[in-house]
Amino acid sequence: MKKRAALHNLGCKVNAYETEAMARKLADAGYEIVPFDETADVYIVNTCTVTNMADRKSRQMLHRAKEKNSEAVVVAVGCYVQDAADALREDHSVDLLIGNDNKAAVVEVISEFMDEKEGAKKTEMVGSIAASRSYEELGMADAGEHTRAFMKIQDGCNQFCSYCMIPYVRGRVRSRASREILEEAKHLADLGYREVVLTGIHISSYGLDIEAPGENRQTPFADQAETNTYLLEVIRGIAGIEGIERVRLGSLEPGIMTEEFVRAISEIPEICPQFHLSMQSGCDATLERMKRKYRTREYAEKCALLRKYFDNPALTTDIIVGFPGETDEEFAESYSFTESIRFAHTHVFKYSKRTGTAAAAMKEQVPENIKKVRSGRLLELDRKRQEEYAKSCLDREIEVLWEEEKESPDGRILVGHSREYLEVQAPAGSFEPGSLSVCRIRRANPDGTVTL
Repeated sequence: MKKRAALHNLGCKVNAYETEAMARKLADAGYEIVPFDETADVYIVNTCTVTNMADRKSRQMLHRAKEKNSEAVVVAVGCYVQDAADALREDHSVDLLIGNDNKAAVVEVISEFMDEKEGAKKTEMVGSIAASRSYEELGMADAGEHTRAFMKIQDGCNQFCSYCMIPYVRGRVRSRASREILEEAKHLADLGYREVVLTGIHISSYGLDIEAPGENRQTPFADQAETNTYLLEVIRGIAGIEGIERVRLGSLEPGIMTEEFVRAISEIPEICPQFHLSMQSGCDATLERMKRKYRTREYAEKCALLRKYFDNPALTTDIIVGFPGETDEEFAESYSFTESIRFAHTHVFKYSKRTGTAAAAMKEQVPENIKKVRSGRLLELDRKRQEEYAKSCLDREIEVLWEEEKESPDGRILVGHSREYLEVQAPAGSFEPGSLSVCRIRRANPDGTVTL
């Protein structure tokens, strides 16, 4: 009988991509992939350590797996492993530890452990992530049955923001070889995918670890006069693949949005005019404490550039409220700036102390009740802005990639997304899932969706 493997993902889209890639490796090795709540021979938890809560959830899922089947091999993988290997070595629920640069070896590590299971000691492949110098080619993820596919193009981050553990558990920037990226994009096109989303820990830094000779040597974006040619070449390569009709960019840093870069991507028809520009705060004093590399004036200029070259682009962002030392006046400044940019959508997070970061040691930690009030105000602003953006698309013709049918209070509906990542709804059966159509929007809904 086939051995059964169950995988559970915690954290970001990069983790989700890597979990799917590990599932594919296991399936190719003969494992039957089953839901995590079923009995399995192997349980893999791709952990997260972005907050203390993420640490706790990672431990809970590892313990839950062992409780489900005490004889199973429980494998802890990823960021929490890199940060808490000592604690996990003492955790009797965990059999194997695999760090971020060893996920490609998951099948071999599990097989070796199972072959020696009688009397086997806890096995680990963690290593020092700081020593990582090259991108780990994990292989292609199992794309599933959807119309949009995520594709990882780089790992690691060089930013060292004061609230973040990612550079410590993911290491420095490592870029995936362009030939591997294009090979996966061609594979996705052959499977019928129409849209590819480029993702990574810090995709704005794609290529910064690639040294070019002489004047063409890559430099950090904050110091660049022109653009990231490495990332631009990858985007153009994917856009040129037959069958790929949309290329969507994941979270970007404002610094990459030079006029040359924005003009260049605006000339690529496949680029989706939805841009997630990481902001975190609309207050310069807070950005300084966060060790972010830009200030509000520069951020506003980048948004203006995108609106100069794209017609009604959807600009989205992340905001952290209650960062240590954030006063009422600083929050008011951040709120006012956020309001002025008129985002199509804002992801609001209450600051969560992460042990080991510079921010965790800062004085003047903001009380939870104050963070809750500030978060509520920004969420209400976001609700209004989502509805406003939806209304701005009324009576416009937009291209929709139809994805799936689902239940709604009014019965079954067909759901898709525009190039701006606006959720579009139509009566079930109106179009075939997986098809592209140009439609006119007739109604904007209070939740930011639109209806034909």
